[in-house]
Amino acid sequence: MIYFQQGSETAELTSEDLKKGLFEALDKIGSVNSVMAVPPDNTRYHSKAGELTSFAYDYYKEKMTDVMPALGTHVAMTDEEISHMYKGIPKELFRVHDWRNDVVTVGTVPAEYVSEITEGALNYSWPAQLNKLIWEGGHDLILSVGQVVPHEVIGMANYNKNIFVGTGGAEGINKSHYIGAAYGMERIMGRADTPVRKLLNYASDNFTPNLPVVYIQTVIAMGDDGKLKTRGLFIGNDIEVFNKAAELSLKVNFQMLDKPLNKVIVYLDPSEFKSTWLGNKAVYRTRMALADDAELIILAPGLKEFGEDKEIDRLIRKYGYCGTPATLKYVKENEELRNNLGAAAHLIHGSSEERFSITYCPGHLSKEEIESVYFNYAPLKEMMEKYNPEVLKDGINIMPNGEEIFYISNPALGLWATKTRFN
Repeated sequence: MIYFQQGSETAELTSEDLKKGLFEALDKIGSVNSVMAVPPDNTRYHSKAGELTSFAYDYYKEKMTDVMPALGTHVAMTDEEISHMYKGIPKELFRVHDWRNDVVTVGTVPAEYVSEITEGALNYSWPAQLNKLIWEGGHDLILSVGQVVPHEVIGMANYNKNIFVGTGGAEGINKSHYIGAAYGMERIMGRADTPVRKLLNYASDNFTPNLPVVYIQTVIAMGDDGKLKTRGLFIGNDIEVFNKAAELSLKVNFQMLDKPLNKVIVYLDPSEFKSTWLGNKAVYRTRMALADDAELIILAPGLKEFGEDKEIDRLIRKYGYCGTPATLKYVKENEELRNNLGAAAHLIHGSSEERFSITYCPGHLSKEEIESVYFNYAPLKEMMEKYNPEVLKDGINIMPNGEEIFYISNPALGLWATKTRFN
């Protein structure tokens, strides 16, 4: 059921609106003795999840016993990041999700179902995994907090992805990511009903129907003034709340273009994007808008690594973003990739499939490192002077030399596509 819903394409919810809406929903849930919060990490800082989690702590106080950021495969948050994102919550409440070791398998989705939802692309079974504290902690209430936005692996982010992937295990994360890649990223992005979503819904319906999860979901968009606006807040305990948020997100986060773009400049905030594992959202979210032979330039002052996990970083450096045919061949021939299908999926996602060029301008990686994974390289200082993020506005810009570019200040907030390529 839905405990609270508010939002529209023009809504601008304030912090006080979020607090009031959250408290109204928590009042409806009623008395509980033990609460766990599962918000995102600092890579989703702009989701308002930090603020909402802090409000939830204000509401429950000592009854909130655990806060576990849904890291997925990301590195643990630092004390500084926790203090910045989750103001007022005691540090001792935070738990680190260990995706390689600290999980339990609560059920297995049969291979026949995986084959059915992927139209025969894959036929392996899938383990529904989550952190054992969620499964065994005995909490009366688990608050899953996050933002619904177009996503390259599942179509639309959040809802039960926050649990089964955000606190999932190695096999579950790897196989779910590979399902999305094998089925086809461009058939998934911006769609609420996808093979990966069906997979997670099967797990929710069959393995965790009694888990006391309530989803707190925001919809965030860029306003005409270049500032982020909270367009919606949806709180509930089943798929209806996700569908409501996804419907609004598609209206405010999805920019449908009449014609393909020939040159796109994407800026990656250094506080949010330190790896290509995250920074390749610049590729994922724009690929359906890019013309053949287009140029994608990524300004990445914080870029210092490829994968945040050491093993994934090693695999990216070894195989590179080499495209679908080569990656599938590598998976077939190399056990290390078969054991890390999430990394293999990422190699596919981050490739242009030789359709357009990708030029990275990194703050900390060398030209040799960038080119070794099949990206082009350009000096950051030079390109920042040429395409100054402080001057450019989101959308079409005409440069002093007459060049037309399309600028995106944060690729994590949206999805761009032409009508013909999306259809």
